[in-house]
Amino acid sequence: MATSPQAAAERWPRPGLTVDVVLLAGEPVASVLLIQRAHEPFAGAWALPGGFVEEGERIYDAAIRELAEETAIATGSLVLLGVYDTPGRDPRGWTVSITYFRRLAEEVAARGGDDASQAQWFALDALPALAFDHAAIIADAIASAPGAR
Repeated sequence: MATSPQAAAERWPRPGLTVDVVLLAGEPVASVLLIQRAHEPFAGAWALPGGFVEEGERIYDAAIRELAEETAIATGSLVLLGVYDTPGRDPRGWTVSITYFRRLAEEVAARGGDDASQAQWFALDALPALAFDHAAIIADAIASAPGAR
């Protein structure tokens, strides 16, 4: 007997699927690009560019889209960093983030857009308090970047 989509959704709840992007800059790595969130949760806090994957959208395409919408940066290829799924990582509910990163030789111009009021590069030794689990994600990206400090 087949399970209806509604019954399946009730029996096997699904998380919200999100993407985050870590852009690192410098030789050696010296800075990371952050956005200031315009909306709750964490309105006014700094975070990585990212957001929800739209229905029917490929995850990689969502990462490229979110980066462009929130920072006005159109980047080349991104590298898969990891999957972040710790329960409670997002106060809105169960979310899983597929996270990508890219290392740039130098900082590039960025400006806030969409649901980001600002986009700004921060020195790794002077990061502000970060929303969600983004401090851990940045630490993982730095550890994964070739030639990182």
